[in-house]
Amino acid sequence: MLCSRARVDGYRAALDRAGIPFDPELVRHGDFRHEGGFRRAVELLSLPDRPTAVFAGNDEQALGVIEAARVAGLAVPQDLSVVGFDDLPVAVWSSPALTTVRQPLTEMGRHAGRMLADLIAGRAVETERVELATELVVRSSTKEPPCT
Repeated sequence: MLCSRARVDGYRAALDRAGIPFDPELVRHGDFRHEGGFRRAVELLSLPDRPTAVFAGNDEQALGVIEAARVAGLAVPQDLSVVGFDDLPVAVWSSPALTTVRQPLTEMGRHAGRMLADLIAGRAVETERVELATELVVRSSTKEPPCT
């Protein structure tokens, strides 16, 4: 999936900017569902040197990570910071409220709608890459990182 690859690339770029080496052991791939986030978090939280933060592929996975942390007896964000991606409405109502990356869904829909209208009208649609700005929405599922 192109979007999941782009998110991993963004993760690697952020690590690079912070001077932190990339550790492939900390990257887990799974479906974009709650259950997938839960299963992958159980794996990560079982590592001898478990992470202090998890950036999930989407908000549903992040909610699974929060559940796995609770099952493991960890408190979010005191023991584990969790960040999602999408800013679904449930992100505000989860406990703790989920820090997430907001996508411009209205603008994404506008681009998709234009392409669909062109297809329906029989007009040729060129494949184009559209990059839209995202925004970090900080809520209560994260805390300041520990000093290194």
